[in-house]
Amino acid sequence: MSSPLVKQVQARFSMAGAFASAMLLAISLSAHADDSRLSLADRVSQLEQAVQNRTQAGIEQVNRIQDLQSQVQQLQGQVEELQHQLQQAGEQGKAQYVDLDSRLGRLEAGNGASGGNAQKPVQAAVAPAAQAASAAPAASAAPATPAADPAQAQAAYNAAFTALRGGQYAQASRLFRDFIQQYPDHALTPNAFYWLGESYYVTMNYQVAHDAFAHLLSAFPKSEKAPDAMLKLGYTQVELKQTAAAVATLKAVSRQYPGSNAASLAQERLRRLQLSGGQG
Repeated sequence: MSSPLVKQVQARFSMAGAFASAMLLAISLSAHADDSRLSLADRVSQLEQAVQNRTQAGIEQVNRIQDLQSQVQQLQGQVEELQHQLQQAGEQGKAQYVDLDSRLGRLEAGNGASGGNAQKPVQAAVAPAAQAASAAPAASAAPATPAADPAQAQAAYNAAFTALRGGQYAQASRLFRDFIQQYPDHALTPNAFYWLGESYYVTMNYQVAHDAFAHLLSAFPKSEKAPDAMLKLGYTQVELKQTAAAVATLKAVSRQYPGSNAASLAQERLRRLQLSGGQG
């Protein structure tokens, strides 16, 4: 049998072991609680960092979109300028079709080098019919023939228009002048003046084209070709560096023929003039 002393010692050792176990358990629980708190804090920090990163990414994306929009606007402006240059190059390419007849037509106009109306607005360009008629491209040297029947007149007009559509601009201008000379009071005469102006415009005989369009507006102000003639008159003034007159003419197109295709084109040309500082 164990002595009371041994039992007492054993009891003390048992209590000491229990106390030690309890202490270890408390330390372990405390450490686990600290680890849990640290982990939660880390998670909150990570979430905050993720939100911040996403916010920054969103801001960067908005900035990139704004940069792209700005680049698109710049590219649109460049495309418009290239289109204008391409149009100019095409017109210059068409000049190869010009022969002695087109030069003769400019001389016949009488004021191809005058430039006296450089700063006159459209009201001056569409002055009284007698004044504009003196500036209009003259007919060919052939004498006027008596008015033929309607079929002959239509055939003559069709021949001139076919030449124009085929790129035979010198021939077209000659045929349209002949038509105007032979049929000055025909219903198609205003159209003939318009296409005569076009035949000179595409071959860069801008002064003669100017005179044809101006005469149409003066002699046939109610013609269905009047809006387009006024628009092209403004175009020729741009090419002739008559900027003030061109602006006045193009504004008059929008004012007198609102809602028309000519008015829309006039507004576009005015916008291009403003963007280019008045250089067309």
